[in-house]
Amino acid sequence: MRELLADEPVNRGRQLDIDIAKAEMVLMLPFIHCIIECTSEEGLCGGIPYFFDTIIGGPFSAPMYLFAMGMCFVYSHRQTPELWFKRGIRLIGVFYLSNTCRFLIPYLIGYRISGDREHFLEPLFYRWLGNDVLLFAGLAIIVMGVFRYFKLSDKAMLGIAGVMTISATLIGDVDTHSMFGNIFLGYIIGTDDATGYVISDFPLLTWLIFPVAGYVFGKVHVRVRDKVAFYRIISPWAMLVPLIYFPIGIHFGWGMFGEGQNCYYHMMIWDVAVCLCLDLGMLGIWHLLSRYMSNHTKGFFYEVSNNITAIYCIHWVLVRTITNVIIYIRNGTQILPLWETMLISLAILIVTLIIAHYYKIFKTGRQAKRKERLQELGSS
Repeated sequence: MRELLADEPVNRGRQLDIDIAKAEMVLMLPFIHCIIECTSEEGLCGGIPYFFDTIIGGPFSAPMYLFAMGMCFVYSHRQTPELWFKRGIRLIGVFYLSNTCRFLIPYLIGYRISGDREHFLEPLFYRWLGNDVLLFAGLAIIVMGVFRYFKLSDKAMLGIAGVMTISATLIGDVDTHSMFGNIFLGYIIGTDDATGYVISDFPLLTWLIFPVAGYVFGKVHVRVRDKVAFYRIISPWAMLVPLIYFPIGIHFGWGMFGEGQNCYYHMMIWDVAVCLCLDLGMLGIWHLLSRYMSNHTKGFFYEVSNNITAIYCIHWVLVRTITNVIIYIRNGTQILPLWETMLISLAILIVTLIIAHYYKIFKTGRQAKRKERLQELGSS
C-alpha cells in the first residue's frame, strides 16, 4: 500500500470518482423525496418505495455525499479557516432561504387557498426551521474550520468526531418539551416529541464523522499514484461489510433499517461504521465505471457535481410545491400510484437540471461582469 502513496500530493483538480459520488446522490433525490411524499406509510414498507426510501435514500445518499464533501475540502483552494467560516455561514443562509421557498411560502399559499390548518399551519414552524443536510453542512464546515484554526491533527479530528457519534448513540433522542427547544437543539443532537413534527434530520453529533472522515481520507486520496491499484486493495474489503450487514439489517429491521425515519437520521455508531465502509467501497466502483465513460458523460457528472447546491434547493422547492400543495389541494391527498410518482420525479429532475444549468451560466456571467468592474475601478 505504501508504494502507492507519494510523499506529496499528486492528484490535483477535479476528481471524477468524487464528482460521481456527489452527483449520484443528488440525481436520485427527486425520486426519493417524491416517493416519500406520495406513498402511504404502509407502501413505504416494501418494494420499489422501500428501495428508494430506505436503501437509496439511506446509506447510499447523505453519508456518501458528506464523505465526498469532506474529500473536496482537500482539493479546494480555499484552505484557510476564515474562508471555511464564511463558506459555512453562507451555506446556513442558503438553508434558511431554501426552507423559506420550499415550506413557508408554499404552505402559506396552500393555507390561503384551502384553509386546511392541520396540513399547512400546524407543522409550519417545525418544517420551516427544522434541520436539513444544508444546515448540517454549514455547521460542519464551521466546526472543521475551528479544527483547522487550532491546527488539530487528523487523529484528533477523527477522535473528536468519533466521540461525538458515540455520545449521540448513548444519549439517544431528546425531548425538551418545547417546540423551539426541540427544533434548535435538534441541530446538534437528535430530538423528537409526541407531535411527530420535529425535524432533526442531520444532528451534528451524529453526522460530523462523515465529512471529517472524508477529509482525512482525502489527504490520502490526493497522494495516490495509481488509483486502480489503490481501490483494488481497499474497496473489496470495505464493500464486504455492508454486503454482510445490509441483508441482515433489512431482514431484522436493525439500526438504520428500523421503523421510523429517526432510525436513519439518528443512526447508531455501528450504522455509521457500515456507511463509512460503503463510502470507501462505492468510490472504487465509481472510479472503475469512470474509466469506461465517454467524455460527454464525464462532463455531465462534473456539471451536476458543480451545481449540487442549486440542484438540491431547486428540486426541493418543486417537490414540496407540487406534492404538498398542488396535488394535495387538487386531490385532497398527495398519495399517488407509483407510476405517476415516478413520472413526476423524472419531470422534476429534468426541470431542475435545466434551471440549475442556466442559473450557473447567469451566475458566472454576473461574477465576470463584477470582476471587470472591479478591475476598471482599480486601474482608474
